[in-house]
Amino acid sequence: MNAFPNIVSNPAILGGKPCIRGTRVGIDLVMEWLGTGGVPETIAQKHPNLTPELVREAIRYAARYLKNEIVIEIEIAA
Repeated sequence: MNAFPNIVSNPAILGGKPCIRGTRVGIDLVMEWLGTGGVPETIAQKHPNLTPELVREAIRYAARYLKNEIVIEIEIAA
């Protein structure tokens, strides 16, 4: 069973970045909206094809796949 049936990745859409099926709303954009204070209900209002549940699925997808990311900290000299 696919835990994320509404998350797709197609090289012809957003360069293959994962997005919500039927939209051009990338998971990264959903996370940006979340990081600026959005909640699933208000994020869903930004696009006519989004629902709060689709937004929550995108958030769960990001959380699941970030667990496998390697974070490299860098310091930029001022």
